[in-house]
Amino acid sequence: MLKELGIDEDLEKLTNEVEEEIKEQFKTLEKISEKNSLKVLNAFQECNLQEMHLNSSTGYGIDEAGRNKIEEIYAKVFKAEDSLVRAQFISGTHALAITLSALLRPNDTMISITGAPYDTLQTVIGCGTETSPSSLKAYGVKYEQIELIDNNFDIKTIQERLKKQDVKLVEIQRSRGYSTRKSLTIEKIEKAIKAIREVNKEVIIMVDNCYGEFVQDREPIEVGADIAVGSLMKNLGAGIATSGAYVVGKKDLIELCAERLTAPGIGKEIGPSLGQNTQLLKGLFFAPQVVESSLKTAIFASRILEKLGYDVDPKSDEIRADIVQTIKLGTEENLVKFCQGIQKGSPIDSNVIPYPSEMGGYEDKVIMAAGTFTEGSTIELSCDGPIRAPFIAYMQGGLTYNYGKFGILKAIQEMKGKE
Repeated sequence: MLKELGIDEDLEKLTNEVEEEIKEQFKTLEKISEKNSLKVLNAFQECNLQEMHLNSSTGYGIDEAGRNKIEEIYAKVFKAEDSLVRAQFISGTHALAITLSALLRPNDTMISITGAPYDTLQTVIGCGTETSPSSLKAYGVKYEQIELIDNNFDIKTIQERLKKQDVKLVEIQRSRGYSTRKSLTIEKIEKAIKAIREVNKEVIIMVDNCYGEFVQDREPIEVGADIAVGSLMKNLGAGIATSGAYVVGKKDLIELCAERLTAPGIGKEIGPSLGQNTQLLKGLFFAPQVVESSLKTAIFASRILEKLGYDVDPKSDEIRADIVQTIKLGTEENLVKFCQGIQKGSPIDSNVIPYPSEMGGYEDKVIMAAGTFTEGSTIELSCDGPIRAPFIAYMQGGLTYNYGKFGILKAIQEMKGKE
């Protein structure tokens, strides 16, 4: 059957073997998806979502009913006091930048306890090699970081630093970004938050939740985080939302974020939905199932590439903390060919051939493959990576398992074709 994709018989045979081996992991994902689906359905019903809430607004969007209902539902799903869910957020980085700018003032100190943050956020903070006159550092915000030890929080160092009570905000990045460390499970985040609260009750704990929503059956607010941020171009948009991001957490902190996004004294009262309400709600409704498909795609990729001799992380039988799968491909040529194969297996722009290039916010050239319905949507099958040793492909997404599997096989076939 896979011959129609240009997949050779050996690879098709290997596919059948792998799918038999990963059946139990798929069953686990299905149970998690069921729990999260029930969580979403309950929120829709308990918040009394009505057809009228699908209607949109333009202009100022003053106190718009549909937008307010979406934010009520998000707060319920995340077990948070309040939320800010807006199409005006351009990306996850934008939402994180707004949140940090809202919560930090000149001479405040923030600490990342997961080492260096993602490349684009380093520019926002001012802790990377690329500088910006608009960074937090340029406005007098101080930054420190504490490294992970063997993919675990350095609890002792964290507690010793936070005993001084001069830190305003602790940042936890759940996903790995372009690093080689593992992504962090909710259980590990919960342990770190408990340790922080033993020595400091006041510090704001913020979690960058990008790529992690609905991967497990609990979210950061449920384990003690004060605020969590994520993109609707990733998990919760389910490939349906065409823009936006969310911030969930304590009511007073959400109001500060709203005032930074709109204007002081106005906050959440304005913001037109511009025809996005149905997409945002439908995206959230489908998200548990789409995240399940994305994780199945990642597990399939992990197992088949491991059997082909590549170093993968996570392994196919490991507990997942996000939707990202990494494959250490060893050479620039392999990385480029793999990404080009993902593009060839995409529904849109499958004839386009991606090549590495310079990108704003990144230190190295980056290759990005994504034939997606929404530009930049990483819950749809995509793959990217910086052109630096050991040439790791960062793959994520898959709206359905079958489409995801086809893309992976096309990428592997592309690498085989160069031999």
